[in-house]
Amino acid sequence: MTTTATEVAQAKKKPLLTGFILLFLLAMILANMGSQMYGPLMSLYIRDLGASVPQIGLFFTIASIVPLALQILGGWISDTLGRLRAIAIGSVIGILTYVALIMAPTWEWLLLATTFGAITGSLVGPSFDAFIAEQSSEENRAKMFGITQALFGIVGFVGPALGGWLAQVRGFKFMLLIAALMYIVATVIRVSMARTASRNGHGKGEKLSFAGLKANLGAMLGMLFAGGVVTWILITDGVRDISFALSMNLFSVYMQDFGGLNLQQIGLTSSIFGLFLMLTVIPAGYLADKVGERVGIVFGFALVGISLGMLVFLPYGAFGLYLAGWGLAGAGVGMLQPAYQSLISKAVPEKLRGTAFGLFSSSLGLISLPFPWIGAQLWHSVSPRFPFLITAGAVFLSIIPVWLKFKLPKNGVQAETGSTNEDTPK
Repeated sequence: MTTTATEVAQAKKKPLLTGFILLFLLAMILANMGSQMYGPLMSLYIRDLGASVPQIGLFFTIASIVPLALQILGGWISDTLGRLRAIAIGSVIGILTYVALIMAPTWEWLLLATTFGAITGSLVGPSFDAFIAEQSSEENRAKMFGITQALFGIVGFVGPALGGWLAQVRGFKFMLLIAALMYIVATVIRVSMARTASRNGHGKGEKLSFAGLKANLGAMLGMLFAGGVVTWILITDGVRDISFALSMNLFSVYMQDFGGLNLQQIGLTSSIFGLFLMLTVIPAGYLADKVGERVGIVFGFALVGISLGMLVFLPYGAFGLYLAGWGLAGAGVGMLQPAYQSLISKAVPEKLRGTAFGLFSSSLGLISLPFPWIGAQLWHSVSPRFPFLITAGAVFLSIIPVWLKFKLPKNGVQAETGSTNEDTPK
């Protein structure tokens, strides 16, 4: 079936954000506000509970094991049960994350919280991206991702500043309690949406089975090793995961020890990052739809690499320059997000989108598993700056394969699967 010019024009005229999508985004904002409140400060919370820098690196290495087993599995569950049901299940489990965070007596106990958080992320993350993709046509896919990420970006702006301020004046435990209350409200909304969709006959999925899992994994592996766009997304994603795992978990410690920033200031740097991300994603989405996804990805990598190189050479106490550096990084990630999400959604068939997003949105992969620990060792044995410089170099090198290989077939047909990229707004 071929999409006519009239159908494309009608799709473009339809409003991108319906009331249902806005309610969906409200729940996502509330849920992720909490994680943004404590996420940028997690390394400092771990140290506050008695961990050294090498132990912080070991913590994030161990914490990355669970997502390895769940990243694709969660995407498959989303593909099978439906997006809203998967999100509702993940949200209920997510409440246990906050229980473990608040009750943890030592840093080792925080590993329990990361386990619950990994289960939640494996179900919610891929389902979010796949759900948004299914609410748009191919012609406005990146634009849709840009608009939703801009609204979603509220959490990246408000959350870190609020979390840093609460942790500074009332302590980590009180801040985590406020974050947990927000998450509970979001969970109630998500469960209600899933139940409403089920009663209305929408979102009903298939039954989970080993045969279904085998079929999904087989199709996904075929695309990964076919040598096309999906293969190169995997390669560049792996390089990016390794390089960021090497250093980024230690950035809050670096800013405190070598930048002279306090908890509130560190929270504000993350807020500036979120603000510039939020301001960038909408024009980035329009750009990707107009000139192609790889242009936005190249610009995004360039800005992120420049910002990292800048941040590690700032003088002690240069709070304003740290804000500028994180603002530049936020603009870079804002360029990357809608373009990457749009490209992945077009490169794989709809029935595999959850699995694909589960694979590509994971913060760590199998190869990058030991790199938080390795980064901590390089911090001590070479210099605190060294892991961050490796990250910046890897980001710049990723530009080359992105420009050369991130090209979709012009006729809209994926050679890896033989399927078309034709989508109907839902």
